[in-house]
Amino acid sequence: MLTFYQMKYIFQILDKMRCLRKRSTVSFLGVLVVFLLFMNLYIEDSYVLEGDKQLIRETSTHQLNSERYVHTFKDLSNFSGTINVTYRYLAATPLQRKRYLTIGLSSVKRKKGNYLLETIKSIFEQSSYEELKEISVVVHLADFNSSWRDAMVQDITQKFAHHIIAGRLMVIHAPEEYYPVLDGLKRNYNDPEDRVRFRSKQNVDYAFLLNFCANTSDYYVMLEDDVRCSRNFLTAIKKVIASLEGTYWHMGYYSSYKGTENKLKDDDFEEESFDIPDNPPASLYTNMNVFENYEASKAYSSVDEYFWGKPPSIGDTFVIIFENPITIKKIKVNTGTEDRQNDILHHGALDVGEKLIFSKQIRQCDTYLRLGEFKNGYFEMSDVNQKIPFDIHCMRICVTKTQKEWLIIRSISIWTS
Repeated sequence: MLTFYQMKYIFQILDKMRCLRKRSTVSFLGVLVVFLLFMNLYIEDSYVLEGDKQLIRETSTHQLNSERYVHTFKDLSNFSGTINVTYRYLAATPLQRKRYLTIGLSSVKRKKGNYLLETIKSIFEQSSYEELKEISVVVHLADFNSSWRDAMVQDITQKFAHHIIAGRLMVIHAPEEYYPVLDGLKRNYNDPEDRVRFRSKQNVDYAFLLNFCANTSDYYVMLEDDVRCSRNFLTAIKKVIASLEGTYWHMGYYSSYKGTENKLKDDDFEEESFDIPDNPPASLYTNMNVFENYEASKAYSSVDEYFWGKPPSIGDTFVIIFENPITIKKIKVNTGTEDRQNDILHHGALDVGEKLIFSKQIRQCDTYLRLGEFKNGYFEMSDVNQKIPFDIHCMRICVTKTQKEWLIIRSISIWTS
């Protein structure tokens, strides 16, 4: 419900519009936009307080269009000093102060549906007024289709005008000329060229967004453009951060939903910095069909490399021969990657051997003892030295069932006692 003074103020604006109309159609339209923004503010946002009303009065004589604010954002656009980009400000007002949390969203035109507006709405609706004063939302419209961008800007400014005026919402675009050449890129996973280009551009989209948001807040979170927020999520985030002050950050594995796991923790992440695998000197062999230069030794490397082979058959092996017999405390083997989650060892086992024999073709142990089976492409066993009565000279990964998927052995980690 508008108060008497609010109505009086609006009628004063309308009265001025009569004179302005005679002087300039552009000025008339500018005031009309301001009027509509006022109406949008009071109709849609019942919790806007005096602080925002004052800010709106101070900025009501300016347009929301970026052209009027380019000079204001020159320092902000290159806060990080790492990427020199002149951003286009599609909808923004000057950032008044540094906030507690910046929420970054990057969006492009989808083939089916668009959820960006609902995501933005969820962020604001699920926040109290006190929380809104501590967050800013930056939307990067990263599609090069100007018609789509214009339509999205129109929708955003119509629905969230008061948040833009209050400096809580900014819509930006990194021009195409700042992007690197994305054609002819290396196809690391044998993906189609269009997928390689899409994923590569997406990485650059995120980089530009992060660069823009650097130093605009104490904390930064990047969301997909199709999520929903829970009520008072900022307060929950602040409580967690406060509880972890002065400690290492923890991470969840089991979801709140029954029977669901969150793969938020990498299988090869170590809780303590000193819990680093020894990986004693060894030679690696396999009879699998190796893809390009993803040879067996890369699965045992300390750098971010891996073995990649074409679909293995039952009986295929991946063998590690240690230079000297060792006492093993723990073994961990990871297969597949984040991008190739199906290229795991679907059916396999891990064996260890004692006595090394020599042949013309390959070195092998004469007998093996089975330690266990792979589960979902993963194997881990602790206290191996308490289960095995001998020093280990060989370790072998066996394929126990033919699979149609390729196989990535991402890492083999050995801890010795």
